Formats: sequence, structure tokens, C-alpha cells
Amino acid sequence: MNIIAILLPDQVFYKAEPVRELAQALTDQGYHIVYPTGSQDLLTLLEQNPRIAGIIFDWEQYGMDLCLAINEINEYLPLYAFISTHSVLDVSANEMRMELYFFEYGLNAAADISQRIRQYTAEYIDAIMPPLTKALFHYVEEGKYTFCTPGHMAGTAYQKSPVGSLFYDFFGGNTLKADVSISVTELGSLLDHTGPHLEAEEYIARTFGAEQSYMVTNGTSTSNKIVGMYASPAGSTVLIDRNCHKSLAHLLMMSDVVPIYLTPSRNAYGILGGIPQRQFSRASIAEKVAATPQASWPVHAVITNSTYDGLLYNTQYIKQTLAVPSIHFDSAWVPYTNFHPIYRGKSGMSGERTPDKVIFETQSTHKLLAAFSQASVIHIKGDYDERTFNEAYMMHTTTSPHYGIVASIEMAAAMVRGKPGRRLIQRSIERALHFRKEVQRLRQESEGWFFDIWQPEIIEDAVCWPVEPGAPWHGFRDADAEHMYLDPIKVTILTPGMDEAGDMAPEGIPASLVAKFLDERGVVVEKTGPYNLLFLFSIGIDKTKAMSLLRGLTEFKRAYDLNLRVRNMLPDLYAEDPDFYRHMRIQDLAQGIHHLIRQHHLPQLMLNAFAVLPEMKMTPYAAFQQQVRGNVETIALSQMVGRISANMLLPYPPGVPVVMPGEMITERSRAVLDFLLMLCSIGQHYPGFETDIHGAELTEEGEYRVRVLKETASRETA
Repeated sequence: MNIIAILLPDQVFYKAEPVRELAQALTDQGYHIVYPTGSQDLLTLLEQNPRIAGIIFDWEQYGMDLCLAINEINEYLPLYAFISTHSVLDVSANEMRMELYFFEYGLNAAADISQRIRQYTAEYIDAIMPPLTKALFHYVEEGKYTFCTPGHMAGTAYQKSPVGSLFYDFFGGNTLKADVSISVTELGSLLDHTGPHLEAEEYIARTFGAEQSYMVTNGTSTSNKIVGMYASPAGSTVLIDRNCHKSLAHLLMMSDVVPIYLTPSRNAYGILGGIPQRQFSRASIAEKVAATPQASWPVHAVITNSTYDGLLYNTQYIKQTLAVPSIHFDSAWVPYTNFHPIYRGKSGMSGERTPDKVIFETQSTHKLLAAFSQASVIHIKGDYDERTFNEAYMMHTTTSPHYGIVASIEMAAAMVRGKPGRRLIQRSIERALHFRKEVQRLRQESEGWFFDIWQPEIIEDAVCWPVEPGAPWHGFRDADAEHMYLDPIKVTILTPGMDEAGDMAPEGIPASLVAKFLDERGVVVEKTGPYNLLFLFSIGIDKTKAMSLLRGLTEFKRAYDLNLRVRNMLPDLYAEDPDFYRHMRIQDLAQGIHHLIRQHHLPQLMLNAFAVLPEMKMTPYAAFQQQVRGNVETIALSQMVGRISANMLLPYPPGVPVVMPGEMITERSRAVLDFLLMLCSIGQHYPGFETDIHGAELTEEGEYRVRVLKETASRETA
């Protein structure tokens, strides 16, 4: 970070010469000097070049107006104003809080001023660096010799091997030097929460609006289990969102608790909706407790916020309404909600404490902020037993954490602090909004068909759009007012073939075809539904990537309208079974899959599959214990009616469990099995379109097989 921007003063000697001397002195010290042509050019340069470490300008020419404009972009950036003997310094006490330094024009002063700028630059870097990362950088720079783990010893071991040298060259020296042992005392302890690690947790808590935060290095899958192990004692009852991540299903298999499921709505597209407000009421919970064997009043609740498809709750309503001691918001997909006003009131840490409740929020900083994979945080607001919680934390945390991951959690927090962070999120929202409008424009201008977007008809402003009762665009039946909101950065593209009411068109283009086409062109889809594709406009998405996606969509339309052969349009798919696809064209493939979906009445089948849950014959914990004892057998998926599942069954899409361990599909819930078999049938008819079902094994013969409890074990448990 060594770039200094200079706005050259008027070409009078007493100003121009001192600035020229200073530029030369800074260059001699290793700074790179750039010369914007004016204030607007400078502001644009600042927005696009975060490595700029200081601004030099003439006070009389630009004054406080420029300082205020720069301050809106980066309030930490040092500003160096040059003044003359007669300059008027009309700076208020509040404005003096800026990093604003004054120097008087004078010849032969460059050496002294350049040293001061060097000092202020170092202070700037020190100020914006978070504590643990700063300590880690310092440790690496010291270059100490260690006789402890890890065995590669700052990368030295890799350089003693030909193949290891390739590894070293790829990842670089600093990455390997920063992979240090927990024995390095000056970095403190992740498990004991001491030293720079403790400072980092306090820094993250302040940034995210929490009272306490914990850094987790094995993803939010682990964060969810830590919270659950603390908040749900053995024998207790837990309210849990059926639209939960599989890590929470694994928690239920690990903990001897009784689950009561809150069932979210879904629309015909298969888009996951929210839990209706009525299910949060005391009366509704009492009914569920009475209907569930061995259940008592819940001690804890888990809510997925946001849903995979970008729907956020009015969390204040949930906090005030749910009559449980603790609430956990699994917010893995929205670590940015504290940093822009459109998300106010829609996150776990929003607002003040909730009386007599403790609120937990888990977030994957790696998903949509700038952190390494597996980086996660747990935020807490409310009174809790820190020592007991830390036992649960240590139970799931390695004693050899990767400090690069830990530092990246803290760095993600540093990047979203203050005005620079607000601008990062704002730019992300703006890019998503611009992309949405471009798709709308192309749809209006295209001949024949084009893609649509799942959103309200009018989207002029950057807001979280409410899922209002009766609004036709969202397709959710009986939506509640002021309850769910669509996040603008979660963009769902709709393909032709089905409308929001679930009415199937005579012809259609299943979204899986578009996903395969884009993937072969280097554009990866986050999630694919029957007729929808989800794209995430994170802070790392720039205009180049957005335009690549837009170009991919237009290229698909062009190729589809030309009815190209599959082998030319989708060569990777063709390679799956050349004999099958040899003479097939893209429109034949699309209509074949579309007609298969119509034949199975997918929209209604999908709604029915999630309307009635399988019957819980035993808790997931009890079912897993039977599996550990070996009381399981494998059967064909088609034979599941009347058998108790040993595993969760989780198809992608939609990516949430449809059968939990210990549950039995009955005739009443047979739609669940019919839905799974329909997904399997597409792959049986069309090679390369096999459905990924977690918990089911696809054999070489094309049969899906699942593990169930032996009937003797089922009778003994009953």
C-alpha cells in the first residue's frame, strides 16, 4: 500500500516547486505517485483503487468540500492539505476528527514532510489492521526459528522436495509462514480466548453488533452444532426449522433431544419460503408439543434466516413472539446484514437485547464476505454461561487451527467496518439491481422468449422487497404481511415452462439445461431448481462477472433458437452418453425433460411432498444409535413406505431434508417418496441428469438405494 495521489496546485512557482520536490522525495522512499486531473477524477480513482494511502492537495483550491467527499469513501485515509501564509483554516471541531494534516508551502522542506507522510501512512495501516492479523503479520516478519508444529516449518520442508517445491511456489511463502503452531504464545489462544485472539473476538463483536462473538474454523456446520450442544440439554425439546441445513440434522443425531418441526411454505417453483407467523404462536407450539411423543415445552428454537433463495424474516417479530429461552438464527448466507440500512430488523443481532432470551446467530463469513472457506462466526446477545458454552466450543474445535482461516474471519470484519464497508455492500446491491434491470430490458426487447427474474414487477429502488399477501409475483399461498423480504443480491432467474401459480406451459426449458450450458462456459450456478437458477451477487462480483453471466444467458437463447445439436452446444453432456445424444438437438432434449416433468405434475407433487411430513417413529438420535449398533439394512428407494429411515434424505434441489433419521414414509406422506422417485426418473431417462440425493446411493445399474432400520430393531424401539 504505497500509492500517493497528488492533485497538482495552480502553476505558480511557490506552490508547484515544493510539491514537485515532495513528489521526488516520496518516490525516493518507494512511493508510487499518481496525478488525478481533478477532484472528480480523484474520487473515482479512490473508489476503484483501495491501495491509495494518502491524498495531497491545495487547501485554497479544494478545501473542506473535497475532504468531506473523500471521507464518505474512506474516513480513515490520511489527507495532506498544503496552505500558504494567508490561507484561512475554517475547520470545525468535528471536521478536525478527520485524518487531516496541514503543511505550509516552502522550498527544501520535502525531506521532512515526506518523513511525516511515511509516519502517517504507517499509522493509517496500523489503524485499519485488525488486532490478530496485525500480530500474525508481525510474527511472520520476525522470522523466528521454531521447533514445534507444523512439520513443514514455514514452508522449508516443501522446498526440500521437487513436488513440494511446486506446492510452495503455488501458495507462496507468506501463506506457509502464517501457518503456525498454537504454541506461539504471542498470538494468544483460540480455545482459551486470550491475547490477540480475544482482541479479535471483541473487534468482531463490535463490528457485527453482538455482545460476544466466537471465531470458528470448520464452517457454520460446526458453529450450528456448538450452539445446539450448549442450548439443548439431553431429554429437552427443540423447535427446529424443517428448512434447515444438514448440519442441524446431524446435531439432532448427536444430541438426545426431541425435535418439533416448524414447516416453511414453498411455491410452485420449489423456492423455499418462510415459516408462517401462526407457527410461532404459543397456541401452535402447544398443539405440536401435545402431538409429539415425549415432548415437553421447547427450550430452544432454530430458524434459518435467510432461506437459501434469499428470503429474510422480520426477526423482531420472531424474537418477541417465540416463547422459548433461546433462539438461534442460522444466518450462514447473510453475514452482511449489519452493514446496510435495507437489512435493519432482519437479522439476529438487529436491535437491542430481547428480555429474558438469549439470541444466537451463526454466519458463514466465507460465503458472501471476503474470508477463506470454513470461516464462520457465532454471535451472541443476552446472558449465557460462558464457561459451559466454551466447553461446547472446545468440543467441536481443533487444537490446531489454521491461523490463515482465523485471520480471514477478522479481516472480513475489518473490510465491512465504517464507510468503506458500507460502500462495499452498497456496490453489491447496485450491481445486483442493475443486472435485474438488464434482464428485464432484454426480455422486453427479445423476439419470442427470454429469461425472467423472480421479483416484484417494479424494482426501482434498492430495498428488501416484501412478500406481500396476494402479490402475484412470489407464488406463496397465504403469505403474512410484514413477515418475509426478498434480498436484492440473491438473484433467481426463471426459465420458460411454468408460472408462479404452477401452471405448466406446453413447452419449456428446464433450468438444468441452462446450468450445464453456463458451466461449460465458466459460469457456475449456486442452485438449480426445475425452472429457476440462483445467483449470488456477493461483494466479489464485479461488472465483468455480471456481464459474463448476461452474455451466457443471451448465448443460450441464440443457440437454443437455432436448435443446435447437443454435442455442439453441450459437449460435456454429450460425452456422458454419445450414443444416446448422437443425433439429439437441444430443443428435443428440453421438451423431453419438460414433458416428463409435466407427466409427473411436478408443481403439485412438490407442494404435496412438503405439506405432510413423514411420521417420526423415533428421534434422529435414537435412529443413529441403532445405525451405530449395525441394526440397518439397504433397500431400494421405491420400497421405503412403511420402513424407518436410518439416514436423512436430502435431494438437491431443493437442498433440505425431506426425510429425517427415525422417520417413516406412510401412505399419508407417500408424496415424499413420489417426489424423490420423480427426481430419479429424469436421470434414468436422460444420462447426465441424475439427481444428487444425500443419504441415497446410486448404483451402477441406475438404482437408488437407501439405508433403513431392520424391522427387528424397529419393533424393539417401538
